[in-house]
Amino acid sequence: MIVRTFALSVLITLASLVVAFVYGGWSGLFICTILGILEISLSFDNAVMNATVLERMSAFWQRIFLTIGVLIAVFGMRVLFPLVIVWATAGLNPAQALDLALNPPNPETPDNPSYATIMTEAHPQIAALGGMFLLLIFLDYAFDGEREFWGRFVEHGLARFGRIKHAAVIVALAVLLTAGAVTDAEERGTVLVAGLVGMLAYLTIQGLTSLFDTGDPAPAESADQVDTAGNPSGKGTRRTPVVVAGKAAFMLFLYLEMLDASFSFDGVVGAFAITSDPILIALGLGFIGAMFVRSLTVYLVRAGTLNEYRYLENGAHWAIGALATILLISLKTEVNEVISGLVGIAFIGAAMVSSIRANRAEQRARHDAEHADAT
Repeated sequence: MIVRTFALSVLITLASLVVAFVYGGWSGLFICTILGILEISLSFDNAVMNATVLERMSAFWQRIFLTIGVLIAVFGMRVLFPLVIVWATAGLNPAQALDLALNPPNPETPDNPSYATIMTEAHPQIAALGGMFLLLIFLDYAFDGEREFWGRFVEHGLARFGRIKHAAVIVALAVLLTAGAVTDAEERGTVLVAGLVGMLAYLTIQGLTSLFDTGDPAPAESADQVDTAGNPSGKGTRRTPVVVAGKAAFMLFLYLEMLDASFSFDGVVGAFAITSDPILIALGLGFIGAMFVRSLTVYLVRAGTLNEYRYLENGAHWAIGALATILLISLKTEVNEVISGLVGIAFIGAAMVSSIRANRAEQRARHDAEHADAT
């Protein structure tokens, strides 16, 4: 299963490295490799979150995610998104933005800002939109009282607070107003608008998903569709995900793409600290990084990892909360994107350790019970 799941990603990686070498020589090969490694190593929490959504989708929509979804992730977020940002903020059309990226101006001419400079200056809007979208994901999880809790205190307390109607929206709006208040005056309006757009996108997608979700499982379409919640060995206690198709699955697909985009914001902007060449960014972040993230997502679903490690989903949501917090903090203070990746890995690692301990404790309790019955 590992070979089948990752074979295409490996082939595309090798091809991308060859193209990077032909395009930019040894320097291009090195930069492409660094970008790919960074994207993969810092996106494990993204793959876990993707897997929690993907396991609810029918086999047909899983294939859509692996085909059309990949094109959106590679070309949409890693190629077109930076061009659109430059077009929207600098008044350049996409062709002019691409020309600016490939032919940077003389750094001694401040009246002609570079492609990387324009992208960096657009960071407040990007961070506010992505940060508020991710924050609502975390808050909806944190305030959900009908799930398995990780730990004894924090998550129980958050779930009790979640009994307040619209608690997630109330907290998110309070956070956005606070972020706007501490942001520089000239950026305050754009930050507030971008944050509201992020909230609107999340609430719209979630609302339409609930509208189209009838709660009826979709019929199995192939052997690749795996119900990861069924667990005869007794490991894990996650709720059985309801597999959906049709309009509900389409809305989940849109949600996945927005989720991937939100995770990618800091990585795409951070890539400009290494290079402003859109070709190398597309090869490293897109063809290498995004492909491996998607392969890892599929592997987590098909291997039943989310069910075996019962707190993995919890850890991924806390990683999302940390990333949202870092994005919003970056409105005032610069935060290295490596920090957000390491925090996410720390939460995922802690969740896996907790899951292993819980499984062992459950196995010991079962063994003791069986021994007591035998005597």
